[in-house]
Formats: sequence, structure tokens, C-alpha cells
Amino acid sequence: RGISSDERPKRPLTAYFRFLKEHHSAFRQKNPEMSNMDLVKKIAGAWKELPASQKQVYEEARKTDWQRYAEQLAAYKAQLSPAQAAALKEERRKRLAKRRSFRAKREMTVLGKPKRPRSGFNIFVSENFQESKGISPVAKLKQLFDTWQKLSISQKQPYLQLAEDDKVRYENEMKSWEAKMVELGREDLIRSRKQKPKKNTAETETAKASSRESKAKSKLKKSEE
Repeated sequence: RGISSDERPKRPLTAYFRFLKEHHSAFRQKNPEMSNMDLVKKIAGAWKELPASQKQVYEEARKTDWQRYAEQLAAYKAQLSPAQAAALKEERRKRLAKRRSFRAKREMTVLGKPKRPRSGFNIFVSENFQESKGISPVAKLKQLFDTWQKLSISQKQPYLQLAEDDKVRYENEMKSWEAKMVELGREDLIRSRKQKPKKNTAETETAKASSRESKAKSKLKKSEE
């Protein structure tokens, strides 16, 4: 039968999270005006001040649950076929990769990393989305994509020029941001200096625009499906 990772035994709570779960309602009743973050901070402070003898009670409960978890996990793994084990391992790998990607994006937001430059088509969409025809966002995007494809090079030029200006903005902001990251000791976030700047010829930009349009069209088809 099919086995999902949801059936895998859940890891037991740590001593602190046991304390948090047990006292959260009581702290909330006493501090109804507090935000969740401030409430958790207050509970964390109470945990720090808790005598070692009382903390030991939560630690012993964790050890008991951990022993039971180890037994349940062994039984769970024993019922898996090699194919199921491989499938669940791949599922876990993808889930962890997605989580790491989310954390990385959130970190970049906190660190104030400049937003990537927009393409000419992106700028065209942002300026005309509200006025475009279509009931759903997907329908509007399809209508705008069709309109964009019918525009002549001269009609697209203002948007392509704005895109070029946005590239300059991005590069300038990135240089300042990367200098700040060096000061903070985050050289791991700096782009590789080995990358050579690409020449922005008219033919190259036309090819890039065509490629972006093809990708946008592909996304629209998937959305409609």
C-alpha cells in the first residue's frame, strides 16, 4: 500500500516546547492584549527563571517520549519496501529544499537585497493590468501577452528602455548592498567576480525578450490547464 511521510512518527517536543504548550493558554488569559511574539517572549522568560528541579520534570518527559518515538520509528521503517523508502527519502529531500529556499528568500528580504530588474514585458503588464480586459488574473495576463506580441519594435522600445534603466538601478544597488554584506562578514552572499559582464547588443536584447515571452506563454498555458 502507499505510505505517506505523514504516517511517520512525530518527533517528541523538547523540554522548553512542552512548557510552552502547557502554559500558553494560561499566559494568554493573563495577557490578552499581547501579540503572539511578545507572549512567547514572556513565556521564554518564565522558562529561564524556572528552577532546575522543575525543568527536570519536562526533561524526563521528553526522554520517555523519545524512547517511545525511537521504537515507533523503527517499526515504521521496518514496514517500508525499498521503493517506498526511496520515495519517502526523495519526498523529504524536496521538502527540506523548499524550506531552505524559503528561509534563504526571507533572509534576503531581511538583509534588504535589491529587487531584481524587471523585463520590458513585466513593466508593460504592471502599467496596463488594471485596465486590461478579463475576469480572472490569468485571463488578464493572457490578454496582455497577446497585446504585447502584436506590438511593433518601436512600440515596445519605451518598455525595453525602462527595463535597461532598471538593470542599471539594480547593478548600482547591488554594488552598495554587496559592500555592506562584506562589512557584515557575509561574503557568501556576494556574486562571483569571475562572471564577465555580457554585451547588451540589440540582437541580444531581442533574443532575450523573445525568450521571456515564450516562458510567459508557457506559464499561461499551465495556469489555464
